[in-house]
Amino acid sequence: MSAKIILITGASSGFGALTARALADAGHIVYAGIRATQTRNAPAVRDAEDYAAAHEVALRTVELDVSSQESVDRAVSTLIDAHGHIDVLVQNAGHMVTGPSEAFTPEQLAALYDVNVLGAQRLNRAALPHLRKRGSGLIVWVSSSSVKGGTPPYLGPYFAAKAAMDSLATTYALELARFGIETSIVVPGSYTHGTNHFTHSGKPEDSAVVAEYDEKYPGLLEDVARKLAALSPADADVGEVAREIARIVDLERGTRPYRVVIDPADDGSACVSVVADRIRKEFLVRVGLEDLLAPAR
Repeated sequence: MSAKIILITGASSGFGALTARALADAGHIVYAGIRATQTRNAPAVRDAEDYAAAHEVALRTVELDVSSQESVDRAVSTLIDAHGHIDVLVQNAGHMVTGPSEAFTPEQLAALYDVNVLGAQRLNRAALPHLRKRGSGLIVWVSSSSVKGGTPPYLGPYFAAKAAMDSLATTYALELARFGIETSIVVPGSYTHGTNHFTHSGKPEDSAVVAEYDEKYPGLLEDVARKLAALSPADADVGEVAREIARIVDLERGTRPYRVVIDPADDGSACVSVVADRIRKEFLVRVGLEDLLAPAR
């Protein structure tokens, strides 16, 4: 197996940091995209450097803020200048918010979409010209079981943003197939331990509306978090997601799965995804576009 050049967004912690390490352990040259590398996330940069040194792997960090096209362009240029190409993009950057949907301002939703959806678009616009010119590559999208599974309340804006990202991924899969670029959508469930999603989640700005909801739904957010945690087996390991992404990257071109669900809580996403992806395939066959279901060779 030859080492692949890989760029991961949102790699300061959680799925991103774990995936960067798993891919580096597998022998790849991995760039962990992290924003604010000189300030807030400097400890994450040091952790990555320490891991690379201790394990003797090619794990590097690169300044990458998905909310800035200039930052994304710079990060992509860093990889192209160093290696001449990029093999794999891992679209992982995301931000969670929790609270009653009505209490979030439109500006808050726009900022959430800017990270979770537009950030992925910025990276694609920066990197895809290089992948298309080369006629190969892989995009791994880190989605969410909420897109097709059970959805508890007080996570609506986050779920909506992940659904938008997932929808973008499904369309990109078709539009990139004739360029020889593969797509794999990895769908984690609600891991309540091992990531900072709930700990660092954003809160709604309209406190007056929050107070009104608290009258009817007292303690609901805490109940949701507790019940989601109870659904997961005690031995649920968030590292499963990172290991699955590493496995997908190492598969032979043309054999990688279109969608994989990793959900120890089993919220129903796997079941619905089977049906949804079958309908997608059948529809493309009906309209004579079945060649888009696999990358051109």
